[in-house]
Amino acid sequence: MSEKPNILLIMTDQHRADHVGFMGNPTVRTPNLDRLASSGCVFENAWVSNPVCMPNRATILTGRMPTAHGVIFNDRSLDWYANTFVRQLRADGYRTALLGKSHLQHGMSRNSVVDFRGQGALLDHQPQGWDRFEDYERYLDKPPKDPEDFYGFERIELSIDHGARVTGHHLQWALAQGANREALLAPHDANAPGQKRSDEWWQVYEAPYDERFHSTRFVTERTQDFIQSCSENREPWMAMCSFPDPHHPISPPAPWFDRHDAADMPLPRSRHDPLTHAPAHLRAFQRLHPADQRDWVAPCGYGSDRLLGQAIAATYGMIEMVDDGVGRILEQLDTLGLRDNTIVIFTSDHGDMMGDHGLFLKGFMHYRGTLQVPLVISAPNMPAQRVQGLASSIDIAPTILELCKLRSYDGIQGHSLKPMLSSEDVRVRDHVLIEDDIATITAKLTPIPAKTRTVITEQYRYTRNAKGEEQLFDLQADPDEMQDLTASNHPARGQMMEVLADALMAADDAARGAPTQDGHIPGLS
Repeated sequence: MSEKPNILLIMTDQHRADHVGFMGNPTVRTPNLDRLASSGCVFENAWVSNPVCMPNRATILTGRMPTAHGVIFNDRSLDWYANTFVRQLRADGYRTALLGKSHLQHGMSRNSVVDFRGQGALLDHQPQGWDRFEDYERYLDKPPKDPEDFYGFERIELSIDHGARVTGHHLQWALAQGANREALLAPHDANAPGQKRSDEWWQVYEAPYDERFHSTRFVTERTQDFIQSCSENREPWMAMCSFPDPHHPISPPAPWFDRHDAADMPLPRSRHDPLTHAPAHLRAFQRLHPADQRDWVAPCGYGSDRLLGQAIAATYGMIEMVDDGVGRILEQLDTLGLRDNTIVIFTSDHGDMMGDHGLFLKGFMHYRGTLQVPLVISAPNMPAQRVQGLASSIDIAPTILELCKLRSYDGIQGHSLKPMLSSEDVRVRDHVLIEDDIATITAKLTPIPAKTRTVITEQYRYTRNAKGEEQLFDLQADPDEMQDLTASNHPARGQMMEVLADALMAADDAARGAPTQDGHIPGLS
């Protein structure tokens, strides 16, 4: 066994903090994640740095805010030479692999964002084709040659898409096992093949193939293969086990689709919120039925109680399938004798409104549903506990580096959570800053504000956008965020504006453009 601790970073996509048993959900069944939580530190107050896929995934990898690493929306890729905690680990002798969803490049997002009509800054230092590794077209015939270094990962096996659609390395893997190609390449529209489809929204349906071909099985098995290989060679490893679910389309395969009865699903108390004082774009989203989305990822209203029950039931099926996969991987660690020397982290890139405040999906809706995520860190020789102190996605990178006794690098803006792992009373931050930006063209063509900033303390959430619209909630007295305190000119408003000003200054990037050490980035030859 290697003396260095192994790292298993388990990630889901669009997974609310309260959609796991260990965070108090009595309906969804997640025994394996609950077992992991019972052995580690549960962060009950963990938040994203950005509530959109690519920006927050890049933040998790780099330990930097989106405005620092440059991926502010799903329409641009992470700089090929960005430093990451994975590159630090690889330079220290770790084997590194990304198994499943990456979304560090905008390949799968090309058709779901407003076209950029112009030309940005010229970047001539990137190698040719550097941002095409997540283009699904590359994998339609046979897997292309992978890069020797993908942001620090020496090995990538990508599941690029969502729902029932299968692309990336995942496609070739499923075809090799006998899957039907036409069923795998399901379009993201009402013509997608499937069964038991909701009559209100095409995105809720049963996948048209056996569960053994689904992304959750792919990610589970490829993670197990990597761990087995490293164990046999007695090499330290870091695996990013990244499940594309429970992101919509909400289309788990049988038997997971029917795990819950839609009529029995508890619905959020806030779903009839009139949003009287809310920003205008939220009211516009709320009026839009999911069947009338601009495209398959666009924010919208929840439709109806009937549709919401269907969506929640199918989502729980997706989560329970992921939980089954996590259980298989944890059992493997036990069998190989690796569990006591492995740091296991579980989190998600962002949440989903799932009917809260009459809203659905994610992006530009700064409520708890999209902003709060599950976070568990189970590290060797650390006690099992639950902590109330604030944590952020940006803290994962520095935490891993400190737990592995590796130096940080210039530009990391997160805080190591290691002190909180040993004491429930320790705090490493007094606020969390959340950014949310869209391209200028998108802001011109939609009601979405170009910039939104939120600061969260242990008591309050304050949000302000580029249109001057505000929200202020007391998260302790009003956890459902129903009473906007800005309407009453609450004294906490001034306090939180100061917190926001200080947070913005602290997040101002002083590392961009700084000289590199002999032009060398760890992990790159």
